Amino acid sequence: MANVRLIARLDIKGPNLIKGIHLEGLRVIGDPQQFAREYYEQGADELIYMDIVASLYGRNNLTDIVRRAAHDIFVPLTVGGGVRSTDDVNTLLRAGADKVAINTAAISRPSLITEVARRFGSQCMVLSIEAKRVGPERWEAYTDNGREKTGFDVIDWVSRAEKLGAGEIMLTSVDQEGTRKGFDTALVRAVAASVSIPVIASGGMGAITDLVEVVENGHADAVAMADVLHYKRMGLRQIRAAAIAAGLGVREA
Repeated sequence: MANVRLIARLDIKGPNLIKGIHLEGLRVIGDPQQFAREYYEQGADELIYMDIVASLYGRNNLTDIVRRAAHDIFVPLTVGGGVRSTDDVNTLLRAGADKVAINTAAISRPSLITEVARRFGSQCMVLSIEAKRVGPERWEAYTDNGREKTGFDVIDWVSRAEKLGAGEIMLTSVDQEGTRKGFDTALVRAVAASVSIPVIASGGMGAITDLVEVVENGHADAVAMADVLHYKRMGLRQIRAAAIAAGLGVREA
């Protein structure tokens, strides 16, 4: 089995790194460049940048941020928010992104997944999902930071998206996001069982035990962390060392 990737997630609004709870009540944390550099130096396996208001305003604001990041950060960068076309993907890749995460536009036009995968390779096409629990073992996909219902069942949607060419799933639990109460392990497990592509668990990490739980019982291939890093509750070196001590397959820094 491949190593579990430890990913730092940076949600961006305008020029600022921000953080919310359940994707709402956003607080400014600081300069994304400074935080990204720090996470890279601490040994993050990847970084994810999400422009969290892009879909509302119909534009992506990340090109300059990504261009600056690509200068001095040498791990894979995934970028998402407001990506609507293969031209948008091309712009972000040229700026230095390695992968592009798409949510809203893929839901309104699923064929975009195939277009991106054919033109740039499926490894570049990350399907971003904001999932809310709607019943026992049932989740609905949302857009616009967990505000807009789509009517899409998450499990049906991920298996359809894989067939369309998605190469990876970034799965955010809106219920758990920003709570520090752990991941929605049942959600991650259900998605991981439905696809053969990697699943990134996002939303809820508060302790090392949460990471161990979502990898061992949720079968996550990667874990995205924000709050726990931004507020310096734990550093990536400490998290990696604890993951190794717990017997998880992670890259030795």
